[in-house]
Amino acid sequence: MSNLLFNYLNKRTTEKDLDKKTVSNYGGPVISISRQVGCDAVGLAEQIVSRLNSGKPKVKWKVISKEIFHETAKELQMDPKEVIKTLHQSEKYSFDDVLKGFSSKKHASDLRIEKTIKRVILHIAVDGYCIMVGRAVHILAKDIKNALHIRLVAPLDYRINSIMQKNQLNKEEAIEYIQRVDKERKAYRKSLLKKDPQNKLFDLTVNRSSFTDEEIVDIVEFAALKKNISKNS
Repeated sequence: MSNLLFNYLNKRTTEKDLDKKTVSNYGGPVISISRQVGCDAVGLAEQIVSRLNSGKPKVKWKVISKEIFHETAKELQMDPKEVIKTLHQSEKYSFDDVLKGFSSKKHASDLRIEKTIKRVILHIAVDGYCIMVGRAVHILAKDIKNALHIRLVAPLDYRINSIMQKNQLNKEEAIEYIQRVDKERKAYRKSLLKKDPQNKLFDLTVNRSSFTDEEIVDIVEFAALKKNISKNS
């Protein structure tokens, strides 16, 4: 992650908690992308950012994903090497295990970690001009009016083939991977929200298998225009 992005995250996430009026009326613009396992989102988000920035906005758009966890760990004053190790484990174990990895070094409580992650996400979303991938942003930033929340879905066969190609796995391994990551994401949502609301808060759901990347970028750009997401650009 670039020093510029680190400085940006540090500035925004060390500020005091935001009141609901500020979040609602002055937050954003922000686009969140939630996805089923096997529906590439980061690469797509980068293409959307490129499209939005081609219009020469006053503030450049950026993609935010795992940087959220980097900044959370930084606030908890953890060893960067241990942070990277723990983040790698987040791909293999449940979110509860990730929390244990954080707390084992600085004895931070689960509650403190959860609160920090929520605050990091909300501050970044309120500051705006970012596409945030995953991390339950569509729920944690649901009060921001100037926002577009997208869900990427696809048939299971499409997602299995996508995982097979991306991770060089056979079919059985890809299915196991999807099942494992599904459980991890559910554990993450429950740890922050105390419940799993599933897919009830999206503005737009797109079948990843029905459109090319460029077509999905067109769809998102059109939806953003209709919701006036880029009105401050």
